[in-house]
Amino acid sequence: MPATKPAALALGLAALLLTAVPAAPALGQAPPGGPDPVVLDAAIAARPGDPAAGVIARVTVDGRAWRGSAGDPVSGRPVASNASFRIGSINKTFVAAAVLQLAAEQRISLDGTVQQYLPGTLPADFTLPITVRQLLDHTSGLPQAVEGPNTQDPDELIARRFGLETLDQVVQRTLRPEDGHVVTPSFTPGAAQEYNNFNYRLAGRIIEQATGHTIREEVTARILKPLGLRHTEVPEGRPTMPEPHLTGYFADRAGTPIDVSEQGGNSESMVSTPADLDVFLRALLDGELLPPQQLNDLLTLPRDASGRLLPVRGAGECRFGPDKGRACYSAGLMAIPLQDGTVLWGKTGHDLGYSDGFFTTPDLRRRLVYSVGTGNGAPAPALRLAATTFGPFAP
Repeated sequence: MPATKPAALALGLAALLLTAVPAAPALGQAPPGGPDPVVLDAAIAARPGDPAAGVIARVTVDGRAWRGSAGDPVSGRPVASNASFRIGSINKTFVAAAVLQLAAEQRISLDGTVQQYLPGTLPADFTLPITVRQLLDHTSGLPQAVEGPNTQDPDELIARRFGLETLDQVVQRTLRPEDGHVVTPSFTPGAAQEYNNFNYRLAGRIIEQATGHTIREEVTARILKPLGLRHTEVPEGRPTMPEPHLTGYFADRAGTPIDVSEQGGNSESMVSTPADLDVFLRALLDGELLPPQQLNDLLTLPRDASGRLLPVRGAGECRFGPDKGRACYSAGLMAIPLQDGTVLWGKTGHDLGYSDGFFTTPDLRRRLVYSVGTGNGAPAPALRLAATTFGPFAP
């Protein structure tokens, strides 16, 4: 994505839920038993106004799974329901899980600081300590990440999408820009929450510093291999996609959807499938990957000294439920309240040409994984899937 990408583009499902989308009569009601294939097929079927993109999804209700896909309207080809896709910021949940495992091993302290683990990385104006916990829950006050092609022009984004940026390169571009301007904190660490990719680039560097291994090596050894996630990988800039894969489209200057499935990204970029992400989400929340203390850290939203959730910076962030406008990001996940009081846990993700998400109820009885092959606009099929799987969201 472009270097000047605002955090708002990472809002994912929360932003989608603000978009008015015509719904079939059956949508918006959570299924009483197992997943209803007729209703779910209708949720992903193309409708007027939908993006020109294929869709893949997996819905699990009370142990019974539905797997579905909607064909690629650009190529006219069907899409396999087990297709691979680029998961965007869902990779943050993998990075957070690795950090929390290292915390359980006492190799990283969540209350340790960036200044401690990465001495000399932050410029002189960053005098206040920034903790690892503040990186994970987006309360660090660091500037927004500068990464990807430095352009907003669609044709240039498409043409320049193959480069790989290392974590060090992202750190240098963000904190020591080429134009020489002085980078300062956005706010006092711990005073607010602002979604920011840069937090996780530094978290990735801390993992590498603490272990002596790359992000790819740590995520593979700690999560992918133990869970048997054979179709999930950290490609480290390899542009090709495994087969079958969901084609990702991005509109060029003329509005024509261009296949951008092959792209570079950064050292934390990942590729996965609906089935693999469902296994990961279930294992993460049922304690298979984390001890109780770190599982509690994973699901803790940041609060001020009085116990109130921190205010959120950024238009459109955390817009649902009685605490709208207050923190909804924990250490690697986001919380979205339903109308019945249930809180969903999960994460959305965006890469060029892809809009993704995975969410679950706390008891893991209802889970959703989806990917829509579009980087242009809000993918309405994801909204319909969420409403069908979980029921109405809190106003």
